Amino acid sequence: MHDTGDWLDEREERVWSAFFEMQVLFWRRLAQQLQQDTGLSEPDLAILTALVRAPEGQLRAYELSDVTQFEKSRLHHHLTRMARRGLVTRESCPESSRASVIAVTPEGRAAITDAAPKRAAHIRQWLIDPLDAGQLDTLAEISEAMRDRLLAAGPPPGARRADCADGPPD
Repeated sequence: MHDTGDWLDEREERVWSAFFEMQVLFWRRLAQQLQQDTGLSEPDLAILTALVRAPEGQLRAYELSDVTQFEKSRLHHHLTRMARRGLVTRESCPESSRASVIAVTPEGRAAITDAAPKRAAHIRQWLIDPLDAGQLDTLAEISEAMRDRLLAAGPPPGARRADCADGPPD
């Protein structure tokens, strides 16, 4: 289906360039609008969304790392900033004092409740509205195929899962 040469051919380069530029512009626009309209960053939104969907509004730090794809130190620093803003709390894991459980606060829940409809409007404006029904279905199929291929390849090198009791300290 494709050449195994070192360089992308013209068609492959067109696909890659359009995909890459679209992603950069799309995420930049969404991040700017989210920050402007809600005061939340993309990582804030990802963390708060994961927490409000979780049982009892809490997850272990490594689970949040899986959701956000943040490295341990970046997640730690971001959670510290969110805790200072009153959006989350960090508590010791019941099974291990070396690990932590992150919980959404009432302020964090209110922030995500306020942000969700604004985020939906942003997604509709920049992703849904420019496409017709057939294009939306095609985009979903393409995205699912790419996601499935990436998931089938397994976690990236260096990624590891651990449970609360035997995971590294957070």
